[in-house]
This record gives sequence, structure tokens and C-alpha cells, in this order.
Amino acid sequence: MRNAKTWALAPVIILCLAACGGEADKGGDGATPVPSSKTLSVAIGDEGDLDTLEGVIENAGLSDVLDGKGPYTVFAPANAALGAAGTDLSDEAMKAQSAALLRAHIVPGALTRADILAAIDRGGGGSVQIRTMADGLLTFSRDGEAVIVTAEDGAAARLSRDEILATNGVVQPIDGVLVKAG
Repeated sequence: MRNAKTWALAPVIILCLAACGGEADKGGDGATPVPSSKTLSVAIGDEGDLDTLEGVIENAGLSDVLDGKGPYTVFAPANAALGAAGTDLSDEAMKAQSAALLRAHIVPGALTRADILAAIDRGGGGSVQIRTMADGLLTFSRDGEAVIVTAEDGAAARLSRDEILATNGVVQPIDGVLVKAG
């Protein structure tokens, strides 16, 4: 039984080790991402296509967490993706739902696209998994050069553009929401 648990953790360990790699990380376009002096919360707030997410973060009361030590990786749904969900998660009455959604989109550690791709490759090219702050599993796989992230409930998104490096982690913009509606 102990051996089975060890193998079950192998993909998470691979992702964590990839995050500690010594080679310069590359963005989706092959360029080295530019480090920032901003925290995750500020970096998200400065991105025009993530301002809906910024409202969800504020409503959930998680701005301080995303301004804290970290590191975290935030899989950040763009405005269009959150709008398609059909629920205003920045409404005060949706505070608990906002916090739950955010925890499903945050993983510990600073993971760049290069880290994720390297972990997939090291794992034999199929997929690799990591646990979210909501204790769910996200599965990462390739579709050509695209990186697909799929939640346990089947909700899926693509990493949609270059990541944003922050002082306390990485913002990975995505084109979907990693929680299925209702």
C-alpha cells in the first residue's frame, strides 16, 4: 500500500521538481518571461482581460493571500470565460462561491509553462497532475504545443497566453473556468 501511495504522488513531485529547474524558463512564444516586482494580486489587477477575476478575488477576501509570501500559481480565467459562467461572483452574496472557485484555480508553487511542459515530457508525454488549494486534482496534457488543464469534473481550459511572473508566483491566463457550472 505504501508503494502505491508513493507512485500516486510521483506526478506531483515531478511538477514540483520541474518548478525548481535551473534552466531559464521560456514563455509560450519561446521568450524568457520577464520577472515582475508585482505580487500576484497586483499583477492580476493590472491585466485588462483579468479584471473580472480581480473582482472575484476581492469579493472572496483573498487579495491579502495573493499579496502574501507564496509562491502560488493562479490559473486565471479571462473575462470572457468568467462571463460565460453566467454568475456574478463579485456579488457579496457569492462570497463563499468566489472563494471556492479561486481555490480550484490555485496550486502551490510557481509553475511556468516550461515547467509544466517539462513535467509532462518527463512523465512520458501523457499527462501530469497537481493538487489545487481546494484539494482537487488538475491534469495537464498537451495538444500539439498547447497545454490543456482539466479538472476532476471534466471542466477544461487551455493556457491562453504567456504567463505573468510575480514576486510570489505565476499567473497562467486560461480560456475557461476549471469548475463546471451547476
